[in-house]
Amino acid sequence: MAPLEDLHTELQDILANGRLRPMFQPILDLQEGTVYGFEGLIRGPSDSVLHSPVNLFRAARRLGLAFKLEAACCITLAKAYVESGLSQRLFLNVSADSLHRSLVRNLIQPGSLLALGLQPSRVVIELTEGQPFTDYVAIKDAIISLKAMGFAVAIDDLGEGFSSLRLWSEVGPDYVKIDKHFINGASSDPVKHQFLRSLRDIARKTGARVVAEGVELEADLVVVRDLELDFVQGYFSGRPNPVPIPSVSPEVLRVCRERRLGGEEATWISQSRVTACKLLQEIRPESPDTSTCHVNERFSSTPDLQSIPIVQDGLPVGLINRHVFMDTMARPFMRELHGKKGCEGLMDRNILVVDQGTSLHELSRMVVESDPRHILHGFILTHQGRYVGMGSGHDLMREITQMQIHAARYANPLTGLPGNVPISERMDELIQQGIPFTVCYCDLDHFKPYNDVHGFRKGDDVIHWTGKLLERAVDPGLDFVGHIGGDDFILIFRSPEWAERCQGILDAFETGRRRFFGTEELDQGGYWTEDRQGSLVLHPLLSLSIGAIPVLPGHFASHHEISSAATLAKKEAKRIEGNSFFVERRRWRSSLQYAGDATCFQISS
Repeated sequence: MAPLEDLHTELQDILANGRLRPMFQPILDLQEGTVYGFEGLIRGPSDSVLHSPVNLFRAARRLGLAFKLEAACCITLAKAYVESGLSQRLFLNVSADSLHRSLVRNLIQPGSLLALGLQPSRVVIELTEGQPFTDYVAIKDAIISLKAMGFAVAIDDLGEGFSSLRLWSEVGPDYVKIDKHFINGASSDPVKHQFLRSLRDIARKTGARVVAEGVELEADLVVVRDLELDFVQGYFSGRPNPVPIPSVSPEVLRVCRERRLGGEEATWISQSRVTACKLLQEIRPESPDTSTCHVNERFSSTPDLQSIPIVQDGLPVGLINRHVFMDTMARPFMRELHGKKGCEGLMDRNILVVDQGTSLHELSRMVVESDPRHILHGFILTHQGRYVGMGSGHDLMREITQMQIHAARYANPLTGLPGNVPISERMDELIQQGIPFTVCYCDLDHFKPYNDVHGFRKGDDVIHWTGKLLERAVDPGLDFVGHIGGDDFILIFRSPEWAERCQGILDAFETGRRRFFGTEELDQGGYWTEDRQGSLVLHPLLSLSIGAIPVLPGHFASHHEISSAATLAKKEAKRIEGNSFFVERRRWRSSLQYAGDATCFQISS
C-alpha cells in the first residue's frame, strides 16, 4: 500500500470523480435454472493501487472514509443496474455499522432509490460484518425498518463473521448466504456436507432462503443441487462482469437439470469420486501468436505429442491437433504462406473445456454427447477457469473401462449391488480417513423355508425387492449399500439420522412384504409345510432384522473387526421376534474386546 497521504488523495479523487467500476455476479435459482438476481460488486480504477476491493476498502477504513465509500458504491451500482434494464433483484452490500449512519440510511430510503429508477422491492440489502458489534437491538430495529420500506434482507458470509448465527436468530433475514469455506470441497468433506444440511434445515424452519457462495467446481455444485439449496453464486455459475448477464451457460444448466443420483445409478462406483484430475497431462501451452513454424518443431521433436493447447492470459482459447496440423501443412505452399505467421489461424476453436474437479462419470457423458473429435483430439482441463493441463479420450475410456470391470467383478449378479470386496474397501477407506460411520447388517428372517415352499424365482424376487428398498432408504451422497450374498445386506451410513432411516426400512418392509404372500397366508400370519419328520409346521411371514454398530475413529483397526462385531449385533437382532432393530452401543477395543459397560437399544415392530 502507498503512504496514507497519497492514498487519501487517490481515494478522494475516485469518490469525487465517480471512478468506481461496478461489477455484477449472477445468483442462480437452482430449481428453475435461471438467473434470480445479481450481487453488486465494486472495483477501483484499473490503473490504481486501489483497483482491488480489498485494498480499496482497507484504505477507506484507515482514512475514515468507509461509510462515504459504501454510499458511493450503492449509488454507482444502482445507476448501472437501472441502465441495464433488467428486472432481477439487485443484492447491495451494506455493513452493519453503516445502518447507524445517516449517510447510508438516507441513501437507501425508498425515495432515494426511486429517484434513481430502482424499486425497493427489487433490492436485497446484504448485511455484511466488517467489524464486531454488540448492539443487536439497534441492528434489529434498522432491519425492521428496511423491511417496512419494501426491501428484502440477507445475511452475508454466514459462518465466517463474528456473530452471523446470532444475527440470523435475531433479525429473521429473507436470505442467508453461506460462506464459501463451507462450500469449497463439500463433495468430499462429510463435515462440510453435514454443516450444509443443518443450515438448510434451519433455513426451512425459519423461512429463509439459502444462497451457496463461492461455488467453483462442478462437484460442489452437484452437492448444493442435491441438498436442494435455493440459490448458487460463484465462478462456476458466473463470474463478475461490468454488464449484468442474465443468461445461464449450457454447462451450468445441464448440472441444474440433472436429477439426483438414485436407484440403479447410485452405485459404489459413483461414490468413489474419481475426478478428471486423474487424467491430467501437464502439456506446455502456446499462445495464439506463436509461430506456425514453432508448432511444427514441437510436433516433430515430440512424436508422442498429440495436441497442443492454445492459451491466452491463462484462459484456453483453442487447440492444435497433430494429424490435422500435419495434413494441413503438407498441402502445397502452406509452409511458405503460414510458417512465420501466428498459429491462431490454424487452431481449432471448437474445444471441450472441463474443470478438473468434474467426476469421470460426468466427463464421459460430456465427451460422448459432444463433438466426436474430442475423443481423438483430447480435452482441456482447468481450475477456476484457468488452464492446468489436458486429458485424452483414450485415458478416459481406459479409466471408465477399469471401473466397470471392477464393478462387474465384485457386484452381486442378482441385485447389481457391490459385493464383499467393495464393502471391505469402503470400510477400510473410512477407517483410514478417521470418519465416523455406522455399519448395519441386514438379514431376512425365515427366508430358507419361504424359498423352499414358494420357489427360488419368488425368493429371488424378494431379495431383489429388498435391495431396492435399502437403496431408496439411504442418502446416495453419503451412504453405501452392499450385498454380501443370499439374503444378507450391509448398509454403511454417514447420514446422522441413520437410526431413523433404519426404522423407516422396517416400516417399509412390513408394508411391502404383503405382495409376496397370498391372502390366506397373511390372515394366518404364515404358511404351513412339512418339516423333515413329516409334521406340519407354521412358518412365520418374512421379516427383516438389522444389527447396527456405530464406528468411531480408533475403535476398530480393520473391516474384519467391524464385520465380526456387526455379525454379533445381527444375531442379537434376530433374537427379537418380527422386524427388529438392535443397536450395539458397547465400546470396542482391538480384537473385539469390550471396553466399559454394555448398553443396548432395541426396537421391535
